Amino acid sequence: MDKIDILSLSREELTAELTAMGEKAFRAKQIYDWLHVKKVSDFSQMTNISAQLRNMLEEKFCLKSLIIKKRLVSGIDNTVKYLYGLPDGEAVETVLMEYKHGNSLCISTQVGCRMGCRFCASTIAGFVRHLLPSEMLLQIYETERDSGRHVDSIVLMGIGEPLDNFDNVMKFLSLVNSEGEGMSLRHISLSTCGLVDRINELAEMKTGLTLSISLHAATDEKRSSIMPINKKYNLEQLMKACRDYFAKTGRRISFEYSLIEGVNDTEESANELIRLLGGMLCHVNLIPINEIRERDFKKSRYVERFRKRLTDAGINATVRRTLGADINAACGQLRRDDGASEEAVD
Repeated sequence: MDKIDILSLSREELTAELTAMGEKAFRAKQIYDWLHVKKVSDFSQMTNISAQLRNMLEEKFCLKSLIIKKRLVSGIDNTVKYLYGLPDGEAVETVLMEYKHGNSLCISTQVGCRMGCRFCASTIAGFVRHLLPSEMLLQIYETERDSGRHVDSIVLMGIGEPLDNFDNVMKFLSLVNSEGEGMSLRHISLSTCGLVDRINELAEMKTGLTLSISLHAATDEKRSSIMPINKKYNLEQLMKACRDYFAKTGRRISFEYSLIEGVNDTEESANELIRLLGGMLCHVNLIPINEIRERDFKKSRYVERFRKRLTDAGINATVRRTLGADINAACGQLRRDDGASEEAVD
């Protein structure tokens, strides 16, 4: 019989499992606190429950862990990039970033990605599998243990498309938000390439999440050429979903726009973006693209000119601060160099 992944259980689910074993309900709270507040890595560390119950937990549940396969520390800004090994031998990346407002952690939500964005290293080897809620949580817990730093905010912007792993991501968010010292979902950003059906579902849930849209082009022709998802959900559908999200949640949308030399960084491209976003309360996050050896895309030389054109038109636009430049902190490259799974599928 497969053991139950205890870190992926909600407090209510854990209580139901414990009472079915004949234990008092208060034991579930004790165990839940050990898992999500004290963040122990082994049942033997739960010192205020009996050895007999610890043995029973060992028999019925598994307590997953990650191993640090690689750790790169920036000598410029204290950014730390981890390649975490998963229990099945796969690997994902996690990046710890230091800001004035606190420490932010960029986590992965899938092993690989099937969205096929042409400028992204994460998708080159294809999709392997979804991450479980526990495997997302452990990226936080293991990073805090190793770094000695508290994670103040989370960005779901690592390897994978979060809304393609919708149920597990929602369960993860519930666990992060409800555990003993829970993080407000207002301190969590979710980045998506534009799965419109899931954006609409997220809007109805009114979670308080900050939604970031990977836009990268302002016409269907350009966007479809670099982002295949646009062939399923075009810009008209995507922008309607974004406006509906703001109307239902009151949360300003952030648009990510990676500037690629000669592709989407021209004055014409800026004007197209101005027309697309005109009248919308939003923020544009301009990103100097990370060059990868499998693609011939080049980093734009006109980032500041592009930003000024947007701001002159009344659009709130900033250039993303580059962190961990000396360790290639953009997601996907460390896993790729380590050797992606041969079982990946398109």
